[in-house]
This record gives sequence, C-alpha cells and structure tokens, in this order.
Amino acid sequence: MTDRTESARRRQIAIIVGATISAMLPAVVSAQESVTVAGYGGAMRKGFDAALVNPAAQQVGVKIRSETHGDLPSIRVQVQSGAPAWDLVHLGGDECARGESEGLFEPLDLSKFDDAAIPATARGKSWVATNYYSVVMAWRTDKVKQPPKSWADFWDAKAFPGRRAVAGLAQETLEIALLADGVAKDKLYPLDVERAIAAIKRLKPQIGVFWTTGAQSTQLIKDGEVDLIAIYGSRVSPVIEDGSAVQFSYDQGLLGYGCIAVPKGAKNAAKAKALALAMVSPEIQANIIEKMDNYGPVNAKAYEVRKFTPEQLAKTNSSPQNASKQVLIDAAWWAKNGDKAEEAFKSAILQ
Repeated sequence: MTDRTESARRRQIAIIVGATISAMLPAVVSAQESVTVAGYGGAMRKGFDAALVNPAAQQVGVKIRSETHGDLPSIRVQVQSGAPAWDLVHLGGDECARGESEGLFEPLDLSKFDDAAIPATARGKSWVATNYYSVVMAWRTDKVKQPPKSWADFWDAKAFPGRRAVAGLAQETLEIALLADGVAKDKLYPLDVERAIAAIKRLKPQIGVFWTTGAQSTQLIKDGEVDLIAIYGSRVSPVIEDGSAVQFSYDQGLLGYGCIAVPKGAKNAAKAKALALAMVSPEIQANIIEKMDNYGPVNAKAYEVRKFTPEQLAKTNSSPQNASKQVLIDAAWWAKNGDKAEEAFKSAILQ
C-alpha cells in the first residue's frame, strides 16, 4: 500500500468517523438538555405543566420528561443512592422545608426575588414555592339554607345541621379545628394540637367521613353524601361548574403552597435550576390565573404583568381580595412537628 493510498484511506476513515459523531451529536445534546420533572398526577399536574413547566421549558430551551413521585421519602431514597433520576421535583411546602433541613436539595439562587415578589415564608435556600392552593368550606345549597361564614359555623351542628366531611390528615384539619374553637388567625401557630383534637372530637358525631383523597372529597359533595365539607378549592370548583347545587367561600380558608426543588446530585441540576427560576418569574406565574382554577401565583408581581378580569381574580385564591380572607399554613412548623401531630390526630379519629 503506497503512502498516497494510506493517506487516502485515513482521510476516508476520518470522514466516516466524523459523520458518525455528527449523527450522534444531536441525540447527545438533546439528552443533556432534557430535564426530568417529577410531581403529582391527575388534573393538577396537567394544569401545573400547562401554566408553569412547559412555558418555562420553552423559555430556558430544554425538553421535559414528566414522571410521578411518591412524595419526600422516594426523593430521599434517590438522593441517598447518589444518582437521583429526577432533576426537579414538585412537593408540598412542608416537604420542601423538611427536605432542606435534611440536606436533600441543591441550593437555589433566589436573590433577584425580594419579599415584595416572593415572601420569605415561600422560599428557602434550596426551594421555592410555585403555586398556592386553598382549603375551603363548601356546602350543598339544596340542604344548607343558611351559608356558613366561618369554621365556627361549620362546627355548629345545631345552627347548621347536616352530615360533614373533613380531611383525614392532620395538616389543615388541625388548623380549621382551632379556628372553629376561636383561635385568632394571627395566633394560630404554634398549633395547640391537644386543643385542636378536642375540638375535632366534639364534632366527630357529625363527621360522616374523614376523606383521604381529593377525588373522594369531590364525589362526596357532588353526590350529596355530605352536606358540608372542608375541601380543596380546586376540587370543588369543577363540581359547581358541572351544575351541582354546591357553593364555597374563601372566608377563613387555608392557603398552602406547592414548591419545587432540585434533588442533590441531579444529573441536569444547572438546567433544572434555570427552569425553576423561570417558573417563578412573574410572566410565567401569571399563567396560573388563566390556566389553573382556584390556584394562585406565589409571585405577587404576576398581577402587574397582565390584566385580568374581575371574574378571574374572584376565582384566584391568592388575589388580594381572597388572600386577605385566609390563613397561610406554616410549612416550617409542619416540617418540624408534623410526624407527632399526625400520630396524635390519627389516634384521635380512630377512637
């Protein structure tokens, strides 16, 4: 083989190898630029993706892989493995606070968001709230002729007779029990768990169901199995829209929030962090008002970047007119005390 022939052969091999690498490169880049987002399923997830995840992904320039998770314990296991499969996780506020205390998340630079945009209670060093949800009182208008205006009314079975339902979870149920027992909104925390349980025991004969899922709560009030219920605002809204004889009020409602965090060791942590910051920007937060009924943006500046109708603001739980009626759930308290409170609550409702 002549030198000229060998040189030609080497050039040909280089061309073939180069073409092969070029063909592979888009797939490799695509894999690097994808972010796996794990959260809850159902209608909430569809709205969450439509309002926040997808627009943020488009802005950042990443592809999204969607998965579901099994709450904080499943994330803890993944982080402990050293190779978490999820890059960004959507959790409840207390789970984010607890996960941060356990060192499960990557740090987030939220320095550009001041308290006027995202309050300090809705962010940590490694997580940030994305959306507000509400727990509200709802009732059958064909059974309850005089609408309740407070949790004290909800607890008053003589003035407001009817079968009731509340969540079979300590968080939120303990809060409404204390409000019903006369605790002022600004004095709710730290929760007096014993007092709350005593109030629940007083109402227990009128509680037909301690519901355990959002879908169950929806069916209970829709089918008229209960007359009054403590329920998520997002769950009761479709019932009303379907024409059922149901109404609800934000008066003395509870405001909680969903939040996002990047598991420590996530493969695509940098892109996930960029996605997280985009999701809480006012321009993208404003989508919640249009795409997620009875949820609300955490970034208050979302109300300044777009004009909304009075009807839209009336439905949005964190709009100024509705937020002022409600109480913010203290996620930090639940992160520290949730296990003991839940144990005491479960013991009480099973007696």
